[in-house]
Amino acid sequence: MSKEQTLMKLSAILIAALLSITSVAAFSHSGGTDSKGCHRNHKTNDYHCH
Repeated sequence: MSKEQTLMKLSAILIAALLSITSVAAFSHSGGTDSKGCHRNHKTNDYHCH
């Protein structure tokens, strides 16, 4: 395997790892929703749906 192929493989693994780590932050929080699937954030007084 050439040096260039090794570097490309390492880059792909690094990008995949970064994407999997940052996607964890995209999960919504649990519970506390009304019948429409919405709730109010009492800290910001924002009403939003999931």
